[in-house]
Amino acid sequence: MMRPIRAACLGTATALVTLLACAPVSGAATDTVSPHAGGKARTLTFLAELQQLTRFPVTPGTVSQGDRVVVRSVLKDQDGDVVGETNGTCTTTRGGDPAVVEEAEQCITTYTLPAGQLTVQGMYYDYIAQGPFDNAITGGTGAYDKARGSVHSDTIATTPTLVRRFTIHLV
Repeated sequence: MMRPIRAACLGTATALVTLLACAPVSGAATDTVSPHAGGKARTLTFLAELQQLTRFPVTPGTVSQGDRVVVRSVLKDQDGDVVGETNGTCTTTRGGDPAVVEEAEQCITTYTLPAGQLTVQGMYYDYIAQGPFDNAITGGTGAYDKARGSVHSDTIATTPTLVRRFTIHLV
């Protein structure tokens, strides 16, 4: 049985959008400072809408250590325009009956944006609840070369598709 992803990790968030008639969201993509801020802290916010998710289970029908998930989401700005995407993979590190044990996944995600790419890595817990998560920015390219900081993800909607808000804190 396929389960919806909670991450997009990472990143994906994931994330992640304004197409949801029942849940309008404002402020979907903002950048408090330009990408060329010269090392100054800044925050980027995007909504990410899940586009593809494929789960590769070790044992079909269960959540097991070693399961893999491959995910892709589109990133949208406050006007609902597509401005990038996330692509990531997650590996289950703690599986089992979700009624008994909280699932854990290690995720690696790339955020592709007009000014460059950000790479993000971290853990995602409690797959079933679609809870929030925080991951570390491990680097980047272009305007995000040598980027550091974190990404916070909140679930905005789960139907008709998974939508997450990614708040990227660059330091």
